[in-house]
Amino acid sequence: MPHAIHEPTTAIAKVDRCADLPHRPRVLLGKMGLDGHDRGVKLIARVLRDSGIHVIYSGLWQTPRSLAISARDEDVDVVAASMMSNSHLVLVPRLLEECAKVGRPDMIINVGGIIPQEDVDTLLKAGVHRVFHTGTSMDQIVDSVRDATKAYGPLSSPHPAAQLARRLSLAHAKSTPKDAPRKRPAQVVGITGSPGAGKSTLVAAMASEAVRRGQKIAVVAFDPMSPITGGALLGDRLRVDFNVVDEGIFYRSLAIVGEDYATLPDIIELIGGAGYDRLIIETVGAGQNDVAIRSFVDRTAVVVVPGMGDAVQMDKAGILEIADLFVVNKADHAGEAKLVRELLDIAGGRKIFETIATQGKGVLELLDALFTA
Repeated sequence: MPHAIHEPTTAIAKVDRCADLPHRPRVLLGKMGLDGHDRGVKLIARVLRDSGIHVIYSGLWQTPRSLAISARDEDVDVVAASMMSNSHLVLVPRLLEECAKVGRPDMIINVGGIIPQEDVDTLLKAGVHRVFHTGTSMDQIVDSVRDATKAYGPLSSPHPAAQLARRLSLAHAKSTPKDAPRKRPAQVVGITGSPGAGKSTLVAAMASEAVRRGQKIAVVAFDPMSPITGGALLGDRLRVDFNVVDEGIFYRSLAIVGEDYATLPDIIELIGGAGYDRLIIETVGAGQNDVAIRSFVDRTAVVVVPGMGDAVQMDKAGILEIADLFVVNKADHAGEAKLVRELLDIAGGRKIFETIATQGKGVLELLDALFTA
């Protein structure tokens, strides 16, 4: 009986193809226009990750401006724009223009998808680095990322956000810039909790609310880096609608192994030196022992959700011990009242906030509690 279509397939072997490069390649995958399908992009993201590349996925429905802001703040080596809606001759030139407007006219742009052959020269003349058609092999895509990855050097652009993004790249590569302004932000908060607790959605909701209030805020989101290939999939920023908040949030995704926050003190001071008084740090969320963040922040929120084990067991493992306050997210799920009761037994007077991040419920109260006046 035929069964091949039911078996998982691997496009290329899972192996580090980037260890010889000056730094881990950073790629922004983005889909502009009205194409609502992302299966192909997700496959490419996994292949790149399994080749030792750090992949930032920005989600569907991106505009040229939102992609440009993401590319700049993430300081990516290349933007890989997927085009499937026959709007490439309009949206791609706009992407190039927006990259220049936000301080990165040098950004490398690769375009892939259903691109008619007669349009290729037009895109290349507009400034696109490479154009890929359907049928391009995964090896060719990986090679194009390798070709785009160069050693970090000084940026010619004076744009402050572009300069900060590059300084963070250098700091995370343990090559601290000497002449950068430094200052610890007035308030640094850490958001931790197990995978699946909704930390990214909660952080996005709080940061977006801060923007609506006219407050200047930065977010650093850590995700796990493979100890085998060195690759990472950084998907936290897709929870933020940059089509709405625009440049109101400086958002940076970084990958680490375990709880290796060795570069975090530099990162915090560089963000403060760039004028940000409020900083949210979202941890990897590795599980019950994800506790190291407490040493770097002023206040720690531990996010838990109903149905993910009882609170007493987590308290034994230590993660609840580091909390300055607790957040019961997904408070509309079954088991919410039971979880709150368990937390009350061990909270020792620490406050418990109930939120539904996807609906914005409880977000204002949590934001005010984390960032006191």
